[in-house]
Amino acid sequence: MTVNYCKLGLCGELTGFSSASNGKPFNIILAEVFHLKRTLRIAVVLTFACVALVSFSSVAQAQKADIAFGVSTFDGPGASNANGLDHQPVSLSGGAYTGISGDVQAFHHIGLGGEIFWRASQAQNYNGQGFNYRPIFWNFNAVYAPKIASHTYLELVGGIGALDTHYYTGTYCGYYSCSTYSSVNHFDGDFGAGIKFYPHGGWFIRPEARFYLINNNWDFSSNYTTRYGASIGYTFGAH
Repeated sequence: MTVNYCKLGLCGELTGFSSASNGKPFNIILAEVFHLKRTLRIAVVLTFACVALVSFSSVAQAQKADIAFGVSTFDGPGASNANGLDHQPVSLSGGAYTGISGDVQAFHHIGLGGEIFWRASQAQNYNGQGFNYRPIFWNFNAVYAPKIASHTYLELVGGIGALDTHYYTGTYCGYYSCSTYSSVNHFDGDFGAGIKFYPHGGWFIRPEARFYLINNNWDFSSNYTTRYGASIGYTFGAH
């Protein structure tokens, strides 16, 4: 089955993206990434499933493992910073993002973790084109979390991942299934920090911040953004 992107009104409407994507119109880019989207989703789900499996089944071998749920917001350059060519006048700032994270620390407070944060509601009217969108950040990080005081740990992270933006332009039917959105992905690197406070048992509260460097992020106003927020979680194992 062939996906007809032109019927969604994308043909010719978003040609401003062309120069930032080696001359390809936006609808062709969407067609190329759509077929990767299903595989990417499966890979992300399987990876987080593996992290969860390791967290719960290997606590006996690991020093400790964390799982947490968080709420954040993003701050980045405004729409006025974009030139409309290699960046579009759409800012990643604002909005509430919900997310989950987890990590396993097996050697001297050093470990591996993963996290995914998605905009809780769709952002409205992308670049005045009349359709909504939702940014999603997912990353895999190295973790270093030394104890700095009683019931208090510093958490330093750094790693790689992607910004996956969903565009709700209509119903897409591909080779395997139909979807109400198409997806564009950009590789990113992230680093940041948090402080975990343990008020009771294994439960912790973690204020946190992340800085993201996003490769070729032509569909937003810049190649970087910052996330601020807090998570509530639980630690399995000694702490």
